[in-house]
Amino acid sequence: MTAVFALATSLLWGLADFGGGLLTRRLQALTVVVVSQALAAVVLGAIVLATGGWREAGPQLWFAVGAGVVGPTAMLCFYRALALGPMGVVSPLASFGTVLVPLGVGIVAGERPGLLQVTGMLVAVVGVVLAGGPRISGASVARRTIALTVISALGFGAVMALISEASTTVTGLFLALFVQRLCNVAVGGVALYASVRRGTPALPEGGLPALRDALPALGFVGIADVAANGTYALAAQSGPVTIAAVLASLYPVVTTLAALGILKERLRAVQTAGASLALVGSALLASGG
Repeated sequence: MTAVFALATSLLWGLADFGGGLLTRRLQALTVVVVSQALAAVVLGAIVLATGGWREAGPQLWFAVGAGVVGPTAMLCFYRALALGPMGVVSPLASFGTVLVPLGVGIVAGERPGLLQVTGMLVAVVGVVLAGGPRISGASVARRTIALTVISALGFGAVMALISEASTTVTGLFLALFVQRLCNVAVGGVALYASVRRGTPALPEGGLPALRDALPALGFVGIADVAANGTYALAAQSGPVTIAAVLASLYPVVTTLAALGILKERLRAVQTAGASLALVGSALLASGG
């Protein structure tokens, strides 16, 4: 089940990232973060009330608070990078940190994956890097885009590690994700207010009607992100964190394919090879888990 939940995570994150990147090309990144996470918080709040998840409140929720504080910065940097650079490059590079941080946590905690799993991890990580193509050192991807991507990668990795520690039950997980989203909205809201005070408009061209038109897409991004956090936590709890982290990091393949099919971004030969290696690594990890 670890492989199933982790691969579901990669699918959900890949679609959420593609949607968030598209939205950030016509909305302010902070607006995308705050509105999408607020909509997700509403849905999660209803689930917590329906399942009685509030009864599982405890000290472990501080991990969710930590994830909620780190998450908005990671999302903001990532969405800005997606808006500035090619999705087929930004998304694979961002996933590198999401592998390294949870892998490091798992290894420090004493996890020792087998030879087949180690091989799968290495193949998948190489695939993720190659999926970014050779343009990282070229002028076509600005240094600012790369810097934003690195910050978001480390932030996403920290969120993954924190949320996997926030609950040990499904109902408790709903509560942890709800708390995380409330913190996301609070931190992002403060940043959005400060941005507006500096003169940056929160609303897109067209004002409130344009924002209302974007609500379905914003809701999808927020809910898909929540679902991905949930499936990742389930993956980490049902098996080794090292395996869950690497399989979940395959989401750039989804984002890259969506950009290829919808935005007609050109996928270079090295990116195709990278995506293929990522899938091979996924199969090795799944067979070893």
